[in-house]
Amino acid sequence: MIKTVLASGNVHKLSEFRSLLSGTEIDLIAADECGGMPTVEESGPDFKANALIKASALKMQLDLGYAILSDDSGLEVDFLGGAPGVYSARYAGDSASDQQNIDKLLEALSSAPERLRTARFRCVLCWIHPENGIHYFEGACEGRIAFNIKGSSGFGYDPIFIPNGFDATFGELGESIKSQLSHRAQALHSFRDAFRNKT
Repeated sequence: MIKTVLASGNVHKLSEFRSLLSGTEIDLIAADECGGMPTVEESGPDFKANALIKASALKMQLDLGYAILSDDSGLEVDFLGGAPGVYSARYAGDSASDQQNIDKLLEALSSAPERLRTARFRCVLCWIHPENGIHYFEGACEGRIAFNIKGSSGFGYDPIFIPNGFDATFGELGESIKSQLSHRAQALHSFRDAFRNKT
């Protein structure tokens, strides 16, 4: 097993990653078990840069010879020119709740008809291996933004994101379907495929 520390303090993300990596040789450890995730400024211009910032910060803090796995992800809405993008988690402010971010997004889209509400969740993983260096993996899930909140499953923008091929939001579809379609799932599938014979 390769001990790998997830560069995040988000318990929802840890649970999701562990589920998606079950059955692999990756032993995913929470940053909290290794002194906690250091405070970082996600100042990169895109998801790839921010994923590297987080992974590098945790690697510098640890001296354990473990691999580091980080991600940066967010929602891109075409009507808003790709916003909120890298600001997805803090769209309504640095300390904004999921509900506040959703409220701001729905308000920004109040004049947009359904055909112009296209969007996607995008995720970039950064893997820093002590011997194999730095690698990136990307995943995306295309869909559209609902007019109202629907469902209570998941977190973040899940209750207003309808993936292509469905009429329900991730908040309604539940984790079993989301785990097959989500941007993180796509990125992690690429990660699993690339390292199946190297871990």
